Amino acid sequence: MLKIIGTGSALPSCIKTNEDLSRIMETSDEWISTRTGIRQRHLCTTESLSDLAAEAGQKALESAGVSASEMDFILCATIRGDFITPSQACIIQERLGASCPALDLNAACSGFIYALDVAAGYFARGRAKKILIVCAEAMSHLVDWTDRSTCVLFGDGAAAVVIEPGENLLSIRLSASGNRKVLNIPHVMGNNPFHEMEHPPSYLYMNGQEVYKFAVNALTTEMTAAIHEAGLTAEEIDWFLPHQANIRIIEAARVKLGIPREKIKTIIDRTGNNSAASIPMMMDELNREGQLKPGMNLAMCAFGGGLTTGACVLRW
Repeated sequence: MLKIIGTGSALPSCIKTNEDLSRIMETSDEWISTRTGIRQRHLCTTESLSDLAAEAGQKALESAGVSASEMDFILCATIRGDFITPSQACIIQERLGASCPALDLNAACSGFIYALDVAAGYFARGRAKKILIVCAEAMSHLVDWTDRSTCVLFGDGAAAVVIEPGENLLSIRLSASGNRKVLNIPHVMGNNPFHEMEHPPSYLYMNGQEVYKFAVNALTTEMTAAIHEAGLTAEEIDWFLPHQANIRIIEAARVKLGIPREKIKTIIDRTGNNSAASIPMMMDELNREGQLKPGMNLAMCAFGGGLTTGACVLRW
């Protein structure tokens, strides 16, 4: 179906620690880090989401040793791009100098795995030979900075992969269970003078306890199923890449699955929750550190608004 031939990522230059946030709201490093595992996050200040997305995409192209002109499709997984239209993918296409079709995909934090499955379909139909997937999120634009229970969780960033047809996708699973009550971000409504319905502010709302239960179940059941469908055992997985939402969720799932800590990749302490960009960001870091060797098995699982889940097993 596919194989990854290049990776890239980009983070804003502005870093805000938990101590920094404690100066603008009633919180502390102890309160945040013990509950989430997060100690700092990168936030867009002078960069746009388009800047980060284009940088991550360019790095992935360079990593793969290919040019933008060779891309047959660009997929961007994002909750919200810089514009309603054009799509963020079209902006990336313009910034990179590509000339291929481009579209956005919104599966929230599961977006990277959803995008892999969409790309695999294009390869299966013989419609593409090389695809660029970019996951780009500016969550700092979507949270309520007066709500300490949510705004401290997220960071901004982008990550990308270049893929081509191959046999390295061993299994992939997607699911959705429509539920707007647990996690949602209302859209901006504009200034229609005839609109009569009450509309909440366009900030992220999350029922933390319900998301926690959903996430732990998703990580354990979906990752176990993906490994089984790949014809492997948990012991044969070299790296587990779980979505970076909360260290307590990751640890609870790790214990249930019996996975050694040294096989779990985490970056949440340094980046917070980067939504769809979290998993490819970890992959890029491992790749650039030389920790991914040919033949290694990678298991990844994500969960997010929708509620969506995605899990897959890749051979590097």
